[in-house]
Amino acid sequence: MRRTDIKENVSRETFSFLFVNSGAHRCIACYMMSLIITVLFAVGCLLCIVNGISPLDELISGADGAVKLCASLAGSYLIWMGLMNVAKRAGLVEKLARLIRKPLGLLMPGVSGAAAPITMNLAANFFGLGNAATPFGIDAMRELKREAHGSESATANICMFLALNASAIELLPTNVLAIRFSLGAADAYSIVLPTLISSIFAAVAAIIASKAFASIIK
Repeated sequence: MRRTDIKENVSRETFSFLFVNSGAHRCIACYMMSLIITVLFAVGCLLCIVNGISPLDELISGADGAVKLCASLAGSYLIWMGLMNVAKRAGLVEKLARLIRKPLGLLMPGVSGAAAPITMNLAANFFGLGNAATPFGIDAMRELKREAHGSESATANICMFLALNASAIELLPTNVLAIRFSLGAADAYSIVLPTLISSIFAAVAAIIASKAFASIIK
């Protein structure tokens, strides 16, 4: 390898190390999110003015609707999160994790400590509790990162978990059901079967894609 190539590689690695450890990537992400929100807010105000609508009235109306929506969703969230905590304290989560460890090992070989949080994450998504699934997903990612033995790249197991989390099989879309109930839908549960079927197809497609890309990268 030529001296110029060595210098270039060292410079690139040094820049990457400083960029990640200085938190510059977080600052850039925050700046981009602030920019996007500012642009959306400005465009919304402009459209209100063009259509002869008061932006302040729309802001107040939107805030009022958001509070009512949160209140309508609170009941279903409290019920399911309470049941999941009861199951966790009763040891059902650990038993379920032991049951699915073998089929989970076919998708993510070598998974051990991450099996329990992955189980909770998939269970929460199964009942449509996306927000409740987030902390379990974070715990699962930490365990998978630890099992990667310090690798800075996303492993095949991490990619598979992300694919499963993004395309989770969903039996009860709790959020959508709560919204449909709050809006007085005639048959709020009519979306359950189509949601289940579509999420199964999405999960199968995500698993195939993740396995395919993992084999290609190898």
